[in-house]
Amino acid sequence: MIDKIKANPSYQKLITERGAFAWKLTITILVVYYAFILFIAFSPETLGASISGGLTTWGIPIGMAIIVFAFALTGIYVKRANSEFDDLLQQVKDDIAKEMK
Repeated sequence: MIDKIKANPSYQKLITERGAFAWKLTITILVVYYAFILFIAFSPETLGASISGGLTTWGIPIGMAIIVFAFALTGIYVKRANSEFDDLLQQVKDDIAKEMK
C-alpha cells in the first residue's frame, strides 16, 4: 500500500510542490529575520534612534512588523495548504481507492 502511494503521480506532485513552497517561505522569513539581526549588530544606532524624540525607537515597530510578517507567511501557507495541497491529497486518496477496488 505504501509503495502504491509513493508511486502515485499526484502524491509525488504534492510532496514536491509542498516542499518547495515551504522552503521558499522558510528562506524568506530567515532572510528577513537575519537581516534584522545583522542590522542590529552593524548599525545599532539606527534602530536605537528615537522615532519622534520619545521613548519608542525604530527597532520596536520594525521588530513587531517582522512578527506580523511571520504570521502573514503562516496564513499564506495555510491558505495554499487548504486549497491546492488538500486537492492534491484528495486526488491521491481517490486514486488509491480506485486501485483498491
